[in-house]
Amino acid sequence: MPHPMPSLGSFSLMLALALSAYALLAGTLSLWSTAKGRPLAVSSAQLGETSRRAGIATFWCVSVAAFALVWAAFSNDYSVDYVLHHTNRDLIPVYKFSALWSGQEGSLLLWAWLLATYGFVMRLRHKVDVALTAYASTILAAIQLFFLLLLVFAAPPFAIVPGGIAPKDGFGLNPLLQYPEMVIHPPMLYLGYVGFSIPFAFALGALMMRYPGEKWIHITRRWTMVTWLFLTCGICLGMHWAYAVLGWGGYWGWDPVENASLMPWLAATAFLHSVMMQEKRGMMKGWNVWLIFITFMLSILGTLLTRAGLVSSVHAFAQSSIGDWFVGFLLLVAVVCLFTFFLQRDHLVADNKLESLVSRESSFLFNNLILLAACFTVLWGTLFPVLSEYVQGSKVTMGAPFYNKVAVPIGLGLLFLTGVGPLLAWRATSLRSIRRNFVLPCLSILVMAGSLIATGLRPWEEDDPTSSLYSLVCFSLSAGVITAIVTEFLRGAAVVRTQTGKNLLASTLLLTRRNTRRYGGYIIHFGIVVMFIGLAGAAFNQSKEMEMHFGDSVQIGSWKLVCNSYSQDTNANYDTDYALMDVFHNGKKITQLAPERRFYTASQQTSTVVAIHSTLSRDLYVVFEGRNPQTDRPILKVFLNPLVNWIWIGVLIVILGTAIALVPSLTPSRAPVALPAKAPPAETPAFTAVTAQAKNAAGPSHA
Repeated sequence: MPHPMPSLGSFSLMLALALSAYALLAGTLSLWSTAKGRPLAVSSAQLGETSRRAGIATFWCVSVAAFALVWAAFSNDYSVDYVLHHTNRDLIPVYKFSALWSGQEGSLLLWAWLLATYGFVMRLRHKVDVALTAYASTILAAIQLFFLLLLVFAAPPFAIVPGGIAPKDGFGLNPLLQYPEMVIHPPMLYLGYVGFSIPFAFALGALMMRYPGEKWIHITRRWTMVTWLFLTCGICLGMHWAYAVLGWGGYWGWDPVENASLMPWLAATAFLHSVMMQEKRGMMKGWNVWLIFITFMLSILGTLLTRAGLVSSVHAFAQSSIGDWFVGFLLLVAVVCLFTFFLQRDHLVADNKLESLVSRESSFLFNNLILLAACFTVLWGTLFPVLSEYVQGSKVTMGAPFYNKVAVPIGLGLLFLTGVGPLLAWRATSLRSIRRNFVLPCLSILVMAGSLIATGLRPWEEDDPTSSLYSLVCFSLSAGVITAIVTEFLRGAAVVRTQTGKNLLASTLLLTRRNTRRYGGYIIHFGIVVMFIGLAGAAFNQSKEMEMHFGDSVQIGSWKLVCNSYSQDTNANYDTDYALMDVFHNGKKITQLAPERRFYTASQQTSTVVAIHSTLSRDLYVVFEGRNPQTDRPILKVFLNPLVNWIWIGVLIVILGTAIALVPSLTPSRAPVALPAKAPPAETPAFTAVTAQAKNAAGPSHA
């Protein structure tokens, strides 16, 4: 007998749809009444309040629906078609829970639930600015309405199996998703995708109501940073999953769905940098509005690419009719944004103009242009197969060489600006300041380049010098950027140490607490540089593939692997073939690795479980690729991948820096400063210089 939970889930979604429609209608009428000064039968304030409460109620209804789907999975209710196709009885509980987002319908329900959750929090905090939040709440209700329409009419997650007769067991979860990180990666990615709806709603609302000043940016800054962090974590978890599960030896293959998550990240990164110009100098107002519009639309596009099956990918779902829904929604969003922008464009006139190419403003501008160039490159390469099929009837796929040819130089340009930007002054930078700030970073670049060349990294001596040359440039620039960041911390800490008498470490911590946004940003930049160092190591990857019987060995670099034995194992969920490999480094046994190949009974699919021995300098990566059908001997592939761990360490540093940047800075009244007993005269040049440095170290900054 079918469980009543699916009926409850379907009813909850229909009720949520009605509530979202009411929230949109009531909110629109309230805003129209207020803007036009035309009274309604019910006051606009009361109507707006009922709209807000309807939005809050939507959250509870969608939450009930999500709970109902998870309950159906855990109770093995195979009368629900979605549960039948994405779970089975022997699936461990944590993967039954992840079934919520393993298929198209469930992932759309997750989208709708996260959107309702974000909206719930935003509406509870409406007093931060009642008028602006009313606009944002109404816009959010429109987005919510679209996803609920999809769930009720186009992709219902509680559809009953044809014939209504429930099978005894399900088809199981995709083996590629039966990995611990896949319990975290999709929700993180979706928290990023969905979260950009909030700054989008505030930006569009602020433009509609001609909101004065930049308060909408201050309100959404933490929303945007948290969302950006979620998306960053989601992308990097996906990279690690691809590295540890897919068994091809890499972590980023320019897969269309990987690209789909990268595009909004690039646009959001540009926005986070660009809004500083609007806050500090009142510049680039129209640019910033369009950056957040584009970020949101790219998030919707990413969902379209994954959920509608428009592109071929190990991450994407099968071809689906919901693609037309998403295309229509994207066109509607674009039309609304264009109409509102042209209607209110006189409200976005900049307060100041660019005064010098050697300034903080110009570095932000170039940073934006490079990020958008990267975004356009990825967008073009991702959509080209779809466009080519539409025009000429056959798909033409853009491979990794196309992306690398463009993306690597763009990445090096971004790395350069990461170091240069913070060293430039607002408005214009003097020649004296350039000499003072750039001498040490430039020396670091030259010393690193010379050291690498001396130790044997000479691209001009290789048959294909491009990748080695890029790595040489990347390592050298990284040294310069790290020097610039460390120098900024040391200069500020020295001033705080003069003021307070604390040691260098305590002064650095106090400096960071006084301006968390600025120094948290420096730590984020440092993390990005560490990731670049890890990415540059890919130029020196090595690999070998061979059949290996008992006692056979393979040498790769200074590492030797000896086949100890092969074995098999069986459990209720899958059968396993695995090899035991003894690992030697310079003749000394280091560890034993056991790469696996699994066959999942329910889905009748195979997958690999990679064995990795990681150090700070390199990864030894072993894949059990299967057996030779002619000899029945196992085939193993071994990779030696330098510096991969630096990527994951860099991600952790980025997370730390973002967390610090989100913490409110110490106010001057709370910041402990030990003043000298007798201050020097105001005209003393040394005292004037120290005071200026102290203001620079402790005062508010948008760097």
